Amino acid sequence: MSDSIQERHSNQRLEILSGDLRKTVFLLALPVLLEQFLSFCVGFYDTFLAGQISKEATNAIGLAAYVGWLASMLFGLVATGTTALVARHWGAGQIEDARRITNRSIALAVILGSAVFVLVFFAAPGFTRMLAMSKEQADIVIRYLRIDGVGHLFTSVTLVGAAALRGSGDMRRPLISLGTVSIANVIASTAFVYGVKLPSGIISGGQLIPPMGIDGIIAGTIVARLTGVILMVFFLVRDRTGLAINWKELKLRGGEVARILRIGGPAGIDGGITWLGHLFFLMIIARLDSDGKSGATFAAHMIGIRVEGITYLPAVAWGVAAATMVGQSLGAKNSERAMQCGHETARQCGLLALGITLLFFFGAPGIYHLMHTDPTVREIGIPAFRMIGLFQIPLALSITYVLALRGAGDTVVPLLINVGGVFGIRLTLAYLFGIVFDGGLIGAWLAMGIDVFVRAMLAWAWFRYGRWTRIEI
Repeated sequence: MSDSIQERHSNQRLEILSGDLRKTVFLLALPVLLEQFLSFCVGFYDTFLAGQISKEATNAIGLAAYVGWLASMLFGLVATGTTALVARHWGAGQIEDARRITNRSIALAVILGSAVFVLVFFAAPGFTRMLAMSKEQADIVIRYLRIDGVGHLFTSVTLVGAAALRGSGDMRRPLISLGTVSIANVIASTAFVYGVKLPSGIISGGQLIPPMGIDGIIAGTIVARLTGVILMVFFLVRDRTGLAINWKELKLRGGEVARILRIGGPAGIDGGITWLGHLFFLMIIARLDSDGKSGATFAAHMIGIRVEGITYLPAVAWGVAAATMVGQSLGAKNSERAMQCGHETARQCGLLALGITLLFFFGAPGIYHLMHTDPTVREIGIPAFRMIGLFQIPLALSITYVLALRGAGDTVVPLLINVGGVFGIRLTLAYLFGIVFDGGLIGAWLAMGIDVFVRAMLAWAWFRYGRWTRIEI
C-alpha cells in the first residue's frame, strides 16, 4: 500500500472517529445530499416532460420509477453488505481487506444487474395486467420498461462501487459519478424528446435528432447511466482510494462473498418484499379511478410520490453518513461514538424535514399546476399531497435510523420493521380507507402516513436499545 493511501486513510479515520461530531456528520452528508438532489431533479424533470405529453406517459414514467426502485433495492443485496464491511475494515485499519471486499462486490453487481434486466424484460407485461391498464397504456409501459431494463446493467456496478467508496468515507467520487448521470440525463432526455435542429445548410433538413416523444425520455436515461458506469470504473481502476479494482480478484469465490451476502441478504429480501407491498399498494391506487377519471388518480399519485422524493434527499444523505460513521466507529471498537453518530444524523435530518413539511403543505397547489396540465389530476392531487406532507419528519427519521442500523451490519430488524409496516399497516388501511370507506387518494395516503410513523418509532426504539453494537460481521 502506498504512503499516500496510508496517509489519506489515517487522516479520514481520525476525522470520522474523533472529530467534532456535528461538523463531521454534516460534511459527510453534504456531498451525498448534492448527489441526491441531482438525482431527484432527473425524476422530477422526467415526470414534468411526461406531463407535457399525456397521462399515459406520466403513468409509464411512474411505473418505471417503481421498477427502478425495485432494482436499486435488489442491488442493496450487495451494496448494504459492501458499505458495512468496507466501513468496518477501514475503521480497523484493514485496507487490503476493504479492497478485497470491493472487488468481490463489483463481480456480484455484474451478475445481479444482468439478472434484474432479464427479470424486468419478462415481467413487464405482468405489471401492466396487475394494474389493470388499458391496451394503449400497456403498450407504452411495456416498451418503456424493457428499454429501461438495459440501464440497470450499468446502474448495478455504479451503485455498488459508490457503496464501497462511501464505506471508506469517500463521498466525492460517488457524487461525481452519480451527479454526472443526473446532469447527462436531463440534457440527453430533453434533446431526444424535443429533437435537435441545426441550420438547414449543415445537414439535410436541419434535423440532427428527430423528436422521439416518450421514447426520448428513456433514451436519455440509457445514455446517462452508461456515462455513470464508465466514470465509476475509471475511478476504481485508478489506485488512489485504496479500493482499486484488481482484475484477478473480480470473482465470486472466497469467504468475502458469503459475508457480503450474509449481511446484505436481509436488506435485499427487505427491498424485494417491501417493493412487492408497494406494488400491491399501486394496485389499490389504480382501482381508485372511477366516474370517468380515466387514470387521473393514478397520475396524481405518481406525481405526489415523485415530488415526495424531496424528503429522501436529506434522509438518504444523512443516512449514508450515519452508516459510514457507525460502521467505522464499530470497527474501531467505539460503540458509544457509533450511538452518538446515529442520533446526531437523525437530529440534523429531522430539522431539514420540518422545512420540507412546510413546503409541501403550502406549496401543493403550485407543485401540481407545474407538474400536470390536466385539471382533474390537480383536483385529486392537491388536498392529498397537503395531508401526506404532514408525515415527512417520521419518513426522514425512519430512513435515517434504518440506514444507520445497516451500517452496523444489522439488517434483520429493519427487514421485520419494514415488512410489518407495509403489509400489516399500509395495505390493510389503504384498502379500508381508500376503497371500503371511499376515501380515494387521501384515504390511501393516510394509510401510508400511519405506516411511516409507526416504522419511524420502531426504528428509533431499536437503535436506542443498542443491541446492534454487539453484532459481529
